[in-house]
Amino acid sequence: MWVLVSAVAAGIVLSLLKSQFDGRFRGTRAVRKVEAHEVDDTVERISAADVGGELGERATLLQFSSAFCAPCRATRRTLAEVEGMVDGVRHVELDAESHLELVRRLDILRTPTTLVLDSTGAIVKRASGAPRKPDVIAAVATAIDHQPH
Repeated sequence: MWVLVSAVAAGIVLSLLKSQFDGRFRGTRAVRKVEAHEVDDTVERISAADVGGELGERATLLQFSSAFCAPCRATRRTLAEVEGMVDGVRHVELDAESHLELVRRLDILRTPTTLVLDSTGAIVKRASGAPRKPDVIAAVATAIDHQPH
């Protein structure tokens, strides 16, 4: 009986933790350095060559997906909506399997993973899991406001 109760309790705790962090954007070193008014030339930047196309003029929503990922489809719709709402923002979706070198370089551990890039290609925010639209909009605002010194 105690084993069953413990298993159910553990499942509830894990579910709550997953819902707390799944799809939530977190800042990267680039944002922390700018907030502290420090210059950091070692910040990871993504180029147009990395993604096989142009980056957004003001910000880029870089989505890593996989073929059989249901949350990837929802993420695609959300990011496309935000792209349509904000001028100068571009949504780029990459198949993680086809871009393994970039996946390893950026430490992408699951799909969907969304990286929010500023106008220079610096990674400003990242989220693993399907992000909510208001969170994406807030992350884009951070990227647009992010001006490297």
